[in-house]
Amino acid sequence: MRFMMLMIPLGYETAPPDVQLDPERVSAMMKYNEELKNAGVLITLDGLHPPSMGARVSFATGKSVVTDGPFAEAKEVLGGYWMIDVASREEAIAWAKKCPATPNEIIEIRQVQEVSDFSEEVQLAAAGLTEMQGRAVRH
Repeated sequence: MRFMMLMIPLGYETAPPDVQLDPERVSAMMKYNEELKNAGVLITLDGLHPPSMGARVSFATGKSVVTDGPFAEAKEVLGGYWMIDVASREEAIAWAKKCPATPNEIIEIRQVQEVSDFSEEVQLAAAGLTEMQGRAVRH
């Protein structure tokens, strides 16, 4: 089963575009990332620039409207993510608990939807999705 572990650093929603990372924190996180890799569960990972460098495209009016960051209404934002492949939700939680996170960080764990999770009708409508994702069909 694939899970995303979403890092939510509290306060990141107001971080400036030139936010500086602490080398000691990066080193600790790299050790954790290496542990995920060595265990064979890591699919991919990335950190994200702060919302002040981002944009949102909304469709509430029926047309696309672009809003540049930062986003005043944001309470929590993503700082990065890991995609892992593990046997269960409990295993994903166990990996998240090992993360060298600080007291102002939260990891949200979300299982990735697989085409096989849906009805036959939805699977037909989503034909070709796994090829777009660049990976083999999972059963």
